Amino acid sequence: MFIPYSCQQITDEDIAAVTAVLRSEYLTQGPAVAAFEQAFAVRHQVAHAIAVSNATAALHIGCLALGVGPDSRVWTTPNTFLASANCARYCGAAVDFVDIDPITRNISSAKLAHKLKAAEARGALPCVVIPVDFAGLPCDMREIRSLADRYGFKILQDASHAAGATYLDCPVGSAWADLTVFSFHAVKVVTTAEGGLLATQDAALAEKLRLLRSHGMTRDPAQMEQVPEGPWYYEQQELGFNYRLTDVQAALGTSQLARIDTLGIQRDALAQRYDQMLAELPLRLPARQADRQSAWHLYAVEIDAQRTSARRVDVFKQLRAAGLGVNVHYIPVHLQPYYARLGFRRGDFPAAEGYYDQALSIPLFPALTYAQQDQVVHLLGQALQDCA
Repeated sequence: MFIPYSCQQITDEDIAAVTAVLRSEYLTQGPAVAAFEQAFAVRHQVAHAIAVSNATAALHIGCLALGVGPDSRVWTTPNTFLASANCARYCGAAVDFVDIDPITRNISSAKLAHKLKAAEARGALPCVVIPVDFAGLPCDMREIRSLADRYGFKILQDASHAAGATYLDCPVGSAWADLTVFSFHAVKVVTTAEGGLLATQDAALAEKLRLLRSHGMTRDPAQMEQVPEGPWYYEQQELGFNYRLTDVQAALGTSQLARIDTLGIQRDALAQRYDQMLAELPLRLPARQADRQSAWHLYAVEIDAQRTSARRVDVFKQLRAAGLGVNVHYIPVHLQPYYARLGFRRGDFPAAEGYYDQALSIPLFPALTYAQQDQVVHLLGQALQDCA
């Protein structure tokens, strides 16, 4: 039996919600998208939610809405998917990275503070910082907000892993960041099959994002420069994109969102069980922080080289051969050939590199049974023993 590292969970209610849209007047640009946005905004305690085609698109127009351009500097973490850095490059900006905290695996607020101080001295501060809530664990947003207020940068929080997570007893996306991005890819906590969303408390930012996701075009007479010639009239106000979410996807998202708390409880219960069952193995386990609740998108362990000689590559191969769909999240962005050509090298961000060298994501998703989880733990323990 193959056990993936993650997979979607589709219920009869989800299918019924999608079927209802398929039988309706609108498949796209209809009422389902607005309903999904409203439900998400209410659940995450945010004034504005703008749904888009995917989280990469969300990051892209998020950068644009925050003023990122060819003369801009944007910083993010190397421990993330490519999109967290690429979004700034799409805008022509220079990208740099801040190393991670080896415990949380998120951007280190202490290292960010140190780098900002040095950048201020040479007149090279970033205009936007993109912290990433890796595996669903929120970043040190209070500290990052304080730094943003001091040094004048905007915060574009990449919470692609963190729908439903909480920080200081508030939902992720409700405070601290200027914009927060969520992902609804198939393996995420909530799925629309493929999709993304930006959350903000800022009405002006929200309006700009709505323009940018749909060709920069408006049909609202109040926003037009000329008097409309007739009901058909529209104006392009910005150079925008076709980054819209469909009503079919939005219906699935709304249905999934209705059980986000149950999904979160199931993921947390499985994560706690892993914490207990893996405690004696030569592994470093994901961190738990008292002031925040992870969404547990991933359960990523690190092979502890001080307690075992097993190599990650050998353990990975043995687990895949045994039918476990383990994975590795992530190869540090600065080590990719594209970024190497921009001047980054191994050794630039040692904490992220050290994490990556031993990282292994093991199966975690709500439908994972205890029997399957027992099998995962058994096979992982066996692989660590066999490969040592």
